[in-house]
Amino acid sequence: MINSKQIQRPQMILVVDDQEINRDLLGDILEGKYALLYAENGKEALDLMREHRGELSLVLLDLMMPVMSGMEVLEKVREEEALSKIPVIVLTADKNAELKALQLGAADFITKPFDVREVILARVDRIIELSEGRQLISAAEHDQLTGLYTRNFFIEYANRLYRYHPGMHLDALVLNIEQFHSINALDGREFGDEILRVIGRAIRDFLEETQGIASRYDADRYVIYCRTEGSYRAILDRFQSEVNAFASNANVRLRMGVRPWHGDAEPILLFDQARAACNMVRGDYQNPLMVYDEDMRQQEMLRQRLLNDLQVAVEERQFKVYYQPKYNIQVDPPRLSSAEALVRWCHPDLGMISPKKFIPLFEGNGLISVVDDYVWREAAGQIARWKEKLGYRLPVSVNLSRADVFAPDLVEKLVGLIRDNGLEFRDLKLEVTESAYTDNAHRLLEVVARLRKLGFEIEMDDFGSGYSSLNMLSEMPIDVLKMDMKFVRNIEKSEKDYRLVELILDIAKYLNLEVVAEGVETEGQMTLLKDAGCDLVQGYYFSRPVPPEEFEKLIRKELEMERRSEK
Repeated sequence: MINSKQIQRPQMILVVDDQEINRDLLGDILEGKYALLYAENGKEALDLMREHRGELSLVLLDLMMPVMSGMEVLEKVREEEALSKIPVIVLTADKNAELKALQLGAADFITKPFDVREVILARVDRIIELSEGRQLISAAEHDQLTGLYTRNFFIEYANRLYRYHPGMHLDALVLNIEQFHSINALDGREFGDEILRVIGRAIRDFLEETQGIASRYDADRYVIYCRTEGSYRAILDRFQSEVNAFASNANVRLRMGVRPWHGDAEPILLFDQARAACNMVRGDYQNPLMVYDEDMRQQEMLRQRLLNDLQVAVEERQFKVYYQPKYNIQVDPPRLSSAEALVRWCHPDLGMISPKKFIPLFEGNGLISVVDDYVWREAAGQIARWKEKLGYRLPVSVNLSRADVFAPDLVEKLVGLIRDNGLEFRDLKLEVTESAYTDNAHRLLEVVARLRKLGFEIEMDDFGSGYSSLNMLSEMPIDVLKMDMKFVRNIEKSEKDYRLVELILDIAKYLNLEVVAEGVETEGQMTLLKDAGCDLVQGYYFSRPVPPEEFEKLIRKELEMERRSEK
């Protein structure tokens, strides 16, 4: 194996002095350890520095020279960013010139005439080591792709600004790219990287006009800590216009969350709140900006309260499972076919909490499996109780979330529920959403195939609410298609919507799938769906979700209808 030190090129030093004897003396001291370049005046020195700016580790610069003095060289070097990073040791016999040279950026000085060889070598070694250390730190401070600060350095810098400059009113901005993973997938990673660079450059330009710092915090998330004067929409529009100018043939959309300065809040809290605001406008192309305010703070406090109370809620059975019936409308009169289990939270302090408030929260935090598991157990037990008490078998649909799909014991857990409650596999229907498919199609298909082979019926929930519906239909083994309520909402008024429903029903019929229409609220909707060939409906037209004891009345009514039909 070749030792990397054996092939490493020596560090390069430029020796600048108009006296040949001085160049020779320094050459004798440094030769063997360093590669050397020589210049006789300041102009030659600048030309060599520009030519070898990526290679030079140090410049030894005489101050008194013809054509261009050492002081003039220092002034020129300070004006050019690429050259200013090269450390300079001045060579002088003028004690009065040392201070000015240091003020112009010199790293150190060596006094003429040169005497102690070891002292000169030690000074050179030390300055090169310090300079390379600073360059290494600087490289670690910046994201290579965008030139913005790295995450850790940004956090430390922001904390110091907050601690040592409390009078600086800096707002927290979080900028995200919508569906960045799709951009990478459709247009390629190189295009995605260039988008990131464009945004980074736009942020750097913006910060040149105001006080502040910024970082590419995650893959496609940027954080900016700066003065804004409250013109948040103008800032977002500025960044968006830069992206539009670069990606004129691609639809790349940005969204931004803002937490205005608050003297009592440390930067990390401000950015957590700005990120929460940014997440609230995910997918909202009409209103891609959200400013964190008191209402949002109250919502954040509520969400944290719900997260904290989840385990106790399960232990104390605060969650209540309601049931909404599904009716077969292809018979007259419509008959009860099955039900969907829907969870409610009866909180001891907060009262009845809508699932719209806690389901998305738990999905986002990976805790939805705790709620799902509770609902599965309650539903399986309720099916068994109705079967024993009323002699009536009622299949119930329960949700299978994205988090559930990844659980290694999912199949065993569901099979255990069927066995422990004396049920058949078809008694517990499993609803899967499109989002689970788009997240990890291979895993979902694998799990669904195992469950369906056992005898579970699989329902595709919210069909048409996402982007992959037709692809899902061609790949996933399902039994029932649940048509999203947005298709049903306007079918009485819109011929176009009604034709779309007919098309979905035709596709389902071709694939031998049963269809459930959700959100049916009027007799007109029900009649149109029946005429179009829809099998089942659920919605407020027949019943809202109700607790088990109230649902029992619907079962008894169904049993009475069966007895009458038998006479």
